[in-house]
Amino acid sequence: MTPSAVETLRPSIGVGSGVRRILAPSYSDLMFIAMIVWLFVLGEDAWSRLLVDGDTGWHIRVGEYILDGKGIPKTDFFSLTKFGQTWYAWEWGADVIYAWLYRAWGLKGIVLLSGAQIALFAVLLARFMVWRGANPLLAVALTLLAAGAGSLHYLARPHLFTLAMLPGAIWVIERDRRRPDWAIWTLIPLTAIWTNLHGGFMALIACVGLLVVAEAIERNWGGVIRYGLLGAGCGLATLANPYGYHLHEHVIAYLQSDWIKDVVEEFQSPRFRSENLMQFEALLLLGVMAAAASAWKRNWAHCLWILFWAHQSLVSVRHATVFVSVATPVIAVELTALWRQWATGASKKSVLGIFDSLAADMAPNFRWTSLWPVGFLAALLFVDVGSKWPGDFPTLRFPVKTINAHAAKLRGQRVFTTDEWADYLLYRFYPDQRVFFDGRSDFYGPSVGKEYIRLTGGGHDWKQLMTKHDFRVALLPPDVAIATLLKTDRDWRIVADDGKAIVFERVAGFPKTPATALMESVPSDELPKGDLAVNGRRVPTHSGEKRWN
Repeated sequence: MTPSAVETLRPSIGVGSGVRRILAPSYSDLMFIAMIVWLFVLGEDAWSRLLVDGDTGWHIRVGEYILDGKGIPKTDFFSLTKFGQTWYAWEWGADVIYAWLYRAWGLKGIVLLSGAQIALFAVLLARFMVWRGANPLLAVALTLLAAGAGSLHYLARPHLFTLAMLPGAIWVIERDRRRPDWAIWTLIPLTAIWTNLHGGFMALIACVGLLVVAEAIERNWGGVIRYGLLGAGCGLATLANPYGYHLHEHVIAYLQSDWIKDVVEEFQSPRFRSENLMQFEALLLLGVMAAAASAWKRNWAHCLWILFWAHQSLVSVRHATVFVSVATPVIAVELTALWRQWATGASKKSVLGIFDSLAADMAPNFRWTSLWPVGFLAALLFVDVGSKWPGDFPTLRFPVKTINAHAAKLRGQRVFTTDEWADYLLYRFYPDQRVFFDGRSDFYGPSVGKEYIRLTGGGHDWKQLMTKHDFRVALLPPDVAIATLLKTDRDWRIVADDGKAIVFERVAGFPKTPATALMESVPSDELPKGDLAVNGRRVPTHSGEKRWN
């Protein structure tokens, strides 16, 4: 293409009229579409990879409970072990959204929302970096690195609301630091909404608090007052939830629980073995250097944000995406400064000069949003474009075929199974099903959790525990210790074994325990208004690692 042709085309794809901005896709629009295609449209297990965590199933059922007019749950109605006890469905807003999408479009609606949230996270990071003056080529490269690092949390769960909302909130704060205006106060109602979607709202509170400290270090007392008021407003907004301050007590106890830290992998330190954690490691090293550069420039907010969240993510890998959100824009600006020093004086015909010119041309084309992303999502939702939409949870992760074949034997029974398969049983059979232990590890606590671990591990008292809880059926992977023990126990017999899941049935002749008789006497339509609890388990990886130690 000749230079004159490029100049003719540039107005139509650059900063054009309002109509052109609506109809012509920007680079950020194309990135949004490309991220969804790359991650979820291509590949055999494309959209299904978002459903490898069974928590999605009980989130749907909690949302349906609320949509059916039963209120926001305050007690448990899913378990055999803590039935009717206080439980906080602190992600009830996300649950309602999932349930509504599920009723309208099935699992397709939920995974499409999740894919859009992930793509939005990437686009917000890229646009934020360009807004701050970063080289667009560097911004795109760092966005891809950040997207890779964050992929350990790419699951259809409420934490994706935090993934998408945090970069936008940080952008609003940075915009206000550059030129204060009224927009900063929109974070207060945003926090109220966020609080009812996911517990990640506390990341915003922490960032605002660190900003106040930074303003005090810099002796900017006007900033201390302004952002102190913002933090107070956001803090008060978090009380706008069905549980009031009890939610905060629960979240703090949850984050400080030694039990959770010991057994849930996402609350443990990262293991730098997988590709996504190696990408996180690269950003971590760059982030520490960017923090040092920020301290040299006396930009203490950036320094504190990076160091605080670097520490948090090294203690608990679940914070890695928060670190990426706050550190990547700072890294981009520092690398851009180095780029400019390197590119100064370079010939326009040199490779460096060509890339520098290309980056300058790209920057304006990141700064608007057209109708293309909306149209693309609508096409995926309403038009059959060949995407492999999930009709159920992935069979490589869940015993879907076994449960289909033996639904009559499993439905409504006292089934011992893994916590993740228990999530799936709730998805399939609630309200007829209650489970011994599911993904809500914070709710069950160490008393039930340790019994669960001893059972799955074939502990010395496994048989007494099976009798204590009056299990009638067991649904287990063949590689867990208790499955081997049940194969040789005279009180149990194998009903089905397809190599991926084994169904055991207890031999007849055992009387019902008082607990069983009580639970079976409660009609399903008289269950207490309860709710489900927090996302309390590690993010499963695709490597097949065990979630429990």
